[in-house]
Amino acid sequence: MLRPLRFLLCLGLLPVSATLALSAAPVATEVETALRDRLAPAPRLFLNKEAEQKLAARIAADPELRAAEEHLRREAELRLADPAPARILEGNRLLGPAQITMKRLVLCSYFWRRTGDVRFLERVRADLRAVIEFKDWNPGHFLDTAVFAHGVGIAYDWCRDALPADERAAIRAALIAKAFEPSRGNPWWLRVGHNWNQVCHAGLGVAALAIADEEPEAAKWILTRAVDSLPHAMRPYGPDGAYPEGPSYWEFGTTFNVYLLDALTTALGTDFGLSATPGFLLTAEYFLHATGPTGEYFRYSDCSPRSTPVPAAAWFADRTKNPALFHNEREWMRRLIARGGTGDTYAPEQTLYLVWAARLPADAPSPTQLAWAGQGLTPTAYHRSGWQPDATWIAIKGGTPRANHGHMDVGAFTLDALGVRWADDLGMQSYHSLEKAGIKLWEMGETSQRWRVFRIGASSHNILTVDGQDQRLSGSAPIVRHFDTRTIIDTSSAYAGQLASARRGVVLLPDRSVLIQDEITCASTPTATVRWAMLTHATVAPEGSTALLTREGRTLALRVLEPAGVTVETWSAEPPNDYDSPNPGASFVGFHIPVTAGQSRTLRVALVPAARPTTSDLPPARLSDW
Repeated sequence: MLRPLRFLLCLGLLPVSATLALSAAPVATEVETALRDRLAPAPRLFLNKEAEQKLAARIAADPELRAAEEHLRREAELRLADPAPARILEGNRLLGPAQITMKRLVLCSYFWRRTGDVRFLERVRADLRAVIEFKDWNPGHFLDTAVFAHGVGIAYDWCRDALPADERAAIRAALIAKAFEPSRGNPWWLRVGHNWNQVCHAGLGVAALAIADEEPEAAKWILTRAVDSLPHAMRPYGPDGAYPEGPSYWEFGTTFNVYLLDALTTALGTDFGLSATPGFLLTAEYFLHATGPTGEYFRYSDCSPRSTPVPAAAWFADRTKNPALFHNEREWMRRLIARGGTGDTYAPEQTLYLVWAARLPADAPSPTQLAWAGQGLTPTAYHRSGWQPDATWIAIKGGTPRANHGHMDVGAFTLDALGVRWADDLGMQSYHSLEKAGIKLWEMGETSQRWRVFRIGASSHNILTVDGQDQRLSGSAPIVRHFDTRTIIDTSSAYAGQLASARRGVVLLPDRSVLIQDEITCASTPTATVRWAMLTHATVAPEGSTALLTREGRTLALRVLEPAGVTVETWSAEPPNDYDSPNPGASFVGFHIPVTAGQSRTLRVALVPAARPTTSDLPPARLSDW
């Protein structure tokens, strides 16, 4: 039985209204009215009783959704044997245990509702008992606190009728004491323009909605602040939906954003206009295109390999009435089911796959759009030959290294073809591994240690480098031209003081090969060496101005069309520092050219799947004529 937290009143934490500090009176009035007049009965988060009945009917009639539920039930059965949650920090973080616990709480709560199997309920109660007895939820790294609040809130809402009154009281007290109260004042994440805002406000907001009828003053305070502050993190999606922090953090930040919007809508009948923030409903198109035919992300900035479907795409597909936006997630769930895998331990949103996917038609069409581009802080563009697994897909980015979680990767590209990733990126390194080595990872000045991390600095990316120098933090590279088959990015400002000008274009050709073209003019430096590099996990056999890449029984030819006489080389992707992660199986292929002061050079590289002859159907020689 859960022990009530009797010290709550002694600490003067209630009534919450005594210390409310609302920044926007109209928002406060609107939230208060909604809570008073429109709060739905529990369970009210995401899946009320009527929606649960519709879900059951849909799963019974839809073999694919039924297979997904069976897959997730196997996962829930495995989680029953997990050890009890423990407050064990990794560095300054408790995020790993928080995410694992949240996933188990949501999974087991769902299957308690769907099956009535008491084992799932008892596992939920045991986890709740453990986490509310923690001394705190690590508010110094408030993401951890928010994730715990989110999981506890959903479990409370979904299992509420089966919890004794004293246990419910203890859970509510823990949410207020361990999550709400530590967020008082003006925490640094309150109005930032990135994922911390989204995760922290969503975790607290979902928990507040779960207990809103029993703790109305706490709910009013938390929700008013969330509705007032969340737009600061939603505005960067404008104008087109491109997410500044990359696909992995889209999965994290945007999913939590959607959690709160859907929880508000299901609990109160409104999201207070938040989903109408310019660019936000467009962002699912960005996420759709940022996954290549191999199923892997365009891994720019701090990005991890993909390992699970992302159900938030279903929410967007439902809201925009465009079910094709869920194409990649269905494919990922099919992959997981086929191989019997369980997905990422740290992907607690899997349960919402069932809830949100059930809102879509069973016979959703595949996408038809073959190109997409978005401006903003981190512009990206994509071209593909089709939506088949063996299609050619080329992605390119502009932007600036100083974006949150940014790398020295302005102008980087990634290529899939024939079901293989040919041009790749190493992605992120574990933050804890760097922090424990004393790296000041979050300082982002020109001379900061962040840029000495191999996977973050310029030398590991598919870009041009000049004499091995970093790109400029003050630079910001926009997309200057985008058509169905080609994109041009002006990267000049990323090379200020190194190159007088630099532009990079990519074009997807009719035969599914790709041309990468750079036009550069050297600065006043007497001489410099420019390196063209592409990271790959393929086996590379260079010969003169060409190289043959082989991977998974398939081939791709890299051919330098211009300048003539270039010698293609390979070099190691092993990093120089003992704190860097190793990169087994990766290497670079590329070339070096000399440039003199004021000299202009054009670099044209063809990437040809199956090593076919280079097509004669090339674009004009100058980017300005594309």
